[in-house]
Amino acid sequence: MSIRSIIGQHENAAGARFGLAFCLLGRAEAILLARGAGFDFAVIDMEHGPLGLGDLGQAAAVGLAAGLPVYGRVTGPASPDIARVLDCGATGVIVPHVDSAEEAANIARACHFAPRGARALPGPLPALDYRVVPAAELTDTAERQVEVIAMIESAAALEAVEDIAATPGIDMLMIGSNDLADGIGHRGDLAHPEVLAAFARIAGAARTNGRGFGVMGLPPALVRSHALSLGATTLVASNETNLIAEGGAALLRALRETLSPEADADSLP
Repeated sequence: MSIRSIIGQHENAAGARFGLAFCLLGRAEAILLARGAGFDFAVIDMEHGPLGLGDLGQAAAVGLAAGLPVYGRVTGPASPDIARVLDCGATGVIVPHVDSAEEAANIARACHFAPRGARALPGPLPALDYRVVPAAELTDTAERQVEVIAMIESAAALEAVEDIAATPGIDMLMIGSNDLADGIGHRGDLAHPEVLAAFARIAGAARTNGRGFGVMGLPPALVRSHALSLGATTLVASNETNLIAEGGAALLRALRETLSPEADADSLP
């Protein structure tokens, strides 16, 4: 099964896919956990936390076998692992902090084979079940499966977003919500009108240039206004760290409420 066909299977009726990022849980079983919970894709986040290429490779292999797309987020445009994420079988690479068209062009060059880019020829690829095939077949197949995602999350990136979106070889613009709000002077205030305007500008640049549009880090209350209404099709809903911390805190609050005197009084006949 090709990566593109896997992606197609996970587009819901609204045309949007919702993913779960992993910052700490690097075991291969995490991908099955995400699939079992109903997520449409997973992200191995190597920017924030201890996870590395070994974890990404295991997760990507399980994703290929289980039919769940797995993306790898690297540390930034200068990461030496951008092409290696693809070599390891990831559906695509997510590159944070892309602040200029020059950085976008360098990323695209690293992800595509000649003549489009300068990606080195790898050995047998997991997406081809490690079959040994002629180099031309390997590169043609890999080129069709590459998905290169540039994250827009700073004032500089916002200023250059039209040029970044126009860069050949970039497939999607993805907003890092909290970093973008912080970068344009509205830390923690995603609902601010200037933040929404920035989201709209980025979505417009993606649409004008035929790129995908995705968002990471939005609270549910803003998903409609800041993502779906602007044409977003790929949303990273949360990460496992937030799910455990926030879900655990909510569970404890509910349990402790059952121990309160008011709860005891309510239980009396």
